[in-house]
Amino acid sequence: MDWITQGLLALGSVLLAEVVRDSYHVLAHVWGPLTRIHAIHHKVYNTNLEVLSTELYRKAHWYGDVPEATVLVMFSLAFVFLTQAPGAWLGVAYSTSFWLSGLARANDLLKNTDLNHKSGPLTTPPSPWLVNRTYHWRHHFDDGNAYYSGVFSLVDRVMGTSISLKGKTIAITGASGALGQALMQELLKRKAKVIALTSSDWIAPEGILVKRWSIGEEQALAELFKGVDILVCNHGLNPHAACEWKDIEAAYAVNTFSVLKLMELFLDTVTTSRAYATKEIWINTSEAEVSPAFSPLYELSKRSLGELVTLKRIHAPCVIRKIILGPFKSKLNPLGVMSPAWVAKMVVNLARRDIRNIVVTINTLTYILFPLKECAAYWYYRLLTKPQASRVGDAALTPNSSPAQQERGEEPS
Repeated sequence: MDWITQGLLALGSVLLAEVVRDSYHVLAHVWGPLTRIHAIHHKVYNTNLEVLSTELYRKAHWYGDVPEATVLVMFSLAFVFLTQAPGAWLGVAYSTSFWLSGLARANDLLKNTDLNHKSGPLTTPPSPWLVNRTYHWRHHFDDGNAYYSGVFSLVDRVMGTSISLKGKTIAITGASGALGQALMQELLKRKAKVIALTSSDWIAPEGILVKRWSIGEEQALAELFKGVDILVCNHGLNPHAACEWKDIEAAYAVNTFSVLKLMELFLDTVTTSRAYATKEIWINTSEAEVSPAFSPLYELSKRSLGELVTLKRIHAPCVIRKIILGPFKSKLNPLGVMSPAWVAKMVVNLARRDIRNIVVTINTLTYILFPLKECAAYWYYRLLTKPQASRVGDAALTPNSSPAQQERGEEPS
């Protein structure tokens, strides 16, 4: 079994190097002497990640990347010394490769930049666990005090810096409900700009913009969505024991089809590099996806929504998160046991750690059943579907048509 131990130590040595690298990066944003040096790196690129100055590029490597890689090598060697494990030398080799490439770029011997700084338009959403260009682009041009990770997103997840909500425009449906109001207050604490989407006469607190809309009038929000960074679909209808045709129609119209229409309208706006990097959709599908809600039509309509969201987000051009909530106290569920304020806090905290399936419930079975169901559905849909050209990236778009328009075969407007 010794080879298993050596393999684990080898992987651990690589992970240690990345944790050290990301910690050094965080320090470079908070400690004055390093901050002044690291600022050079942020001046090198434009928003298309093209190098603006060869001199600055080389200087950034001399004063930033080479010292950083030197620290990685030192920690990797210390890990070898402490463990006395041959497998731990993988971390040394891994760290040394960054030191050598940094030195080569500093001396203009290596022309190609690393993958995270490769120039060109962004064509994919941010990756969840392995940092890609889109993920790192946000560190340069969305919020320099977030998105610190370089290869693995572990440090950002622990720190809650995988997503920056500061300055984001966030629109929330079902805003007048208990959870909607709690979510808005939590997002305001994170310095987001909140738009309440509601069909009621509810009067919002100061600092929240209200936009009226009704089921069936989703198209009226299309223009608004162009300026929205995150859409939170939180509205719903609970028919309880009702089961007549009009109740079926209403449940699916509200809980399923209106959400899907809003999602498609929002995806229409993901047409630029910034949109690929920063736009997101959060959809409250409910614990009813896998557990009884003692309301058959609510369960059926929410399960349909959940399955269709799983299908659509596989090839979506932006991040789509699911929010799977247990019984919280609201008008839809007056017998709920969780506080909306606590639920909202958990949702936001988990989103900031880039959790794509946000489960908040008192039902421990949901934490087991939902991942199993979601994993099975994801791979089934992925194996049997393929992305359309319109969802591949900016290069596939015609000048005036959006991805969703091309997917539906529509002509540019």
